[in-house]
Amino acid sequence: MKVLVTGAAGFIGSHLSHRLLDRGDTVVGLDNVNDYYDPTLKESRLARLTPHDNFSFERMSLEDNAGVERVFGEQGFDRVVHLAAQAGVRYSIENPRAYIDSNIVGTLNILEGCRHNKVGHLVYASSSSVYGANTAMPFSVHDNVDHPLSLYAASKKSNELMAHTYSNLYDIPTTGLRFFTVYGPWGRPDMALFHFTQSIIEGKPIDVFNYGNHRRDFTYIDDIVEGVVRTLDHVAPPNEQWDSDNPDPGTSRSPYRIYNIGNSSPVELNHYIEVIEDCVGKKAIKNLLPLQPGDVPDTYADVQALTDDTGYKPDTPVEVGVKRFIDWFTDYYGIKL
Repeated sequence: MKVLVTGAAGFIGSHLSHRLLDRGDTVVGLDNVNDYYDPTLKESRLARLTPHDNFSFERMSLEDNAGVERVFGEQGFDRVVHLAAQAGVRYSIENPRAYIDSNIVGTLNILEGCRHNKVGHLVYASSSSVYGANTAMPFSVHDNVDHPLSLYAASKKSNELMAHTYSNLYDIPTTGLRFFTVYGPWGRPDMALFHFTQSIIEGKPIDVFNYGNHRRDFTYIDDIVEGVVRTLDHVAPPNEQWDSDNPDPGTSRSPYRIYNIGNSSPVELNHYIEVIEDCVGKKAIKNLLPLQPGDVPDTYADVQALTDDTGYKPDTPVEVGVKRFIDWFTDYYGIKL
């Protein structure tokens, strides 16, 4: 297949692109390589992809409607994986307009590209953040998610609603994936694992919010990519049993699906930090703080729907995944432990 991967210079997008290329697909990457975090890392990810004969790259922003139209018109994609977005719960409080431009306007341009160019399946990134004020655990795609706690979460919920509209109006199969705390080699510097590892190695204190008591469904990148590929190959079908009197938020009469994609095994942050300490051979200096505005105490993915439909089954424990990250981190930055 020919697949468009937006956010190809990003953490998940670069790993996914490698996986698709390895199985013989043609991949067109799209990314603006912005400076939300170190662009050098993004360029390094791209440098590993560009030698592939079946990989090409478009450097542009999602908000560039004419540019996105051109790419869709010239390339003729079979499938699209839309991962590019302005990420970060905390940054959405500081710079809300960036989330409207990238996550709302940008996603509209991708949906329009799919609409006008007969794309067979759109898979797009949502987020566990959409669960917001929900407290019932584990989080289920069959639960209502109308109480987001940050504009980032609201933008991702908006993407799900926009996708449903296009599935309904234009019969475009769309699948939204609610990612749960992805980590691993080539990860993002703004994420906890990267920041904690760097600070602990350098002997600097780390900010530990909610006093380290909150839990996250940390999900290793290889498990995430496996789930994305399985989802891409499983074109979203209509749910013929969908009942408007008792509507299921995770499915529809239209060709539309929402899945959680996580490890389904939450880990307390304090234990996560202990694993990092064990791997680097050094104790963390902890600055214990209360929960931040817009953050949630716990995440826990019910992945049963994804397992039932695609056979997805994550199997990487944090002890293994964190060690692989730290092996990459120390090699990439030339650090000797």
